[in-house]
Amino acid sequence: MGGRIVLLGATGYTGKLVARALAGSGAKPVLAARDPAKLVPLAEELGGLETVAVDVSDRAAVRGLIRRGDVLVTTVGPFAQLGEPAVRAAADAGAVYIDSTGEPPFIRRVFEEFGPIARRNDGALLTAMGYDFVPGNLAGALALREAGPEARRVEVGYFLSGPRRAGFSKGTARSAAGMIGARGFALRGGRVRDEAPGAALGTFDVGGKRRDGISVGGSEHFTLGRLHSGLSDVDVYLGWFGARSRAVHRLSRLSAPVMRLPMLANGARAVARAVVERGADPTPGQNDGTRSTVAARAKDAGGRTLAQVELDGPEPYRLTGDLMAWAAVTAAAGGLRGTGALGPVDGFGLDELAAACAALDLRAV
Repeated sequence: MGGRIVLLGATGYTGKLVARALAGSGAKPVLAARDPAKLVPLAEELGGLETVAVDVSDRAAVRGLIRRGDVLVTTVGPFAQLGEPAVRAAADAGAVYIDSTGEPPFIRRVFEEFGPIARRNDGALLTAMGYDFVPGNLAGALALREAGPEARRVEVGYFLSGPRRAGFSKGTARSAAGMIGARGFALRGGRVRDEAPGAALGTFDVGGKRRDGISVGGSEHFTLGRLHSGLSDVDVYLGWFGARSRAVHRLSRLSAPVMRLPMLANGARAVARAVVERGADPTPGQNDGTRSTVAARAKDAGGRTLAQVELDGPEPYRLTGDLMAWAAVTAAAGGLRGTGALGPVDGFGLDELAAACAALDLRAV
């Protein structure tokens, strides 16, 4: 394709990680963000890169950033509030779009709403191209390949390990606050259906330890079925809460009916956002001891486990920055397959993705 790489949100916590990973790979992305005073020092640090000051809420300005064949990378969230201008611009332009979201409702919009637009314009959309949810796609695809044609169900769990408690960026916290009261989903009977977040509890054997997680929506629900025609059910679980997962699961089930009331959901989101704004991004080195662990198991129609895969990788933010940079450079060089909304496996190929992830320290154990 030979297009430019444009990084939107370059001065944010995750944006800087992506920018540095891109520069480290030899790419020369255009750095775009709202504040020129923050852009210029970053551009100089990375070798004098081109910069563009743009507000992501300015649809015309975002659309003017890209043209057919470019690769637009965005880390600007919360995506439910701020993500539409970028994905719509890329879909309309016939560009490649890559984002860092972990927000299930936005992921669903990319696949169901914007994917068809991109396909008509020969563009490609890669949503959730970071820790959320590339490792689960890879682990799930590897488990399906090992399980063979009898596989009917995949279960994926995301967990963190390490000596210290992981720190989350303000961007992650803002996205989490915005998801209060949002609808979730899962793949049931071969179709993506509404399902309340946290409605199910999954238990995994990870590193010889029992780990619990609560159900969440992910890109796996839209992508793994493309790899295996007989797949009917996909469940994704988030195990960040550790021993509190069962309590969070019970609270989610009890609060789900209440959170469907707009007034209460809006109030809860407002309180959560106020708390978030008093927080801060992780300090340098804070997450160095944290590891990402993702487990996947493929089962037959009777619930018998046919294959299990466990991946171990670096801390989520570093992994996200490296994955997004690799995807952008590979896409810009013409290494992306297909159009429309793609998953990481059907977009790049299973063996190619596994090799790239292994080079980024995400590999099977």
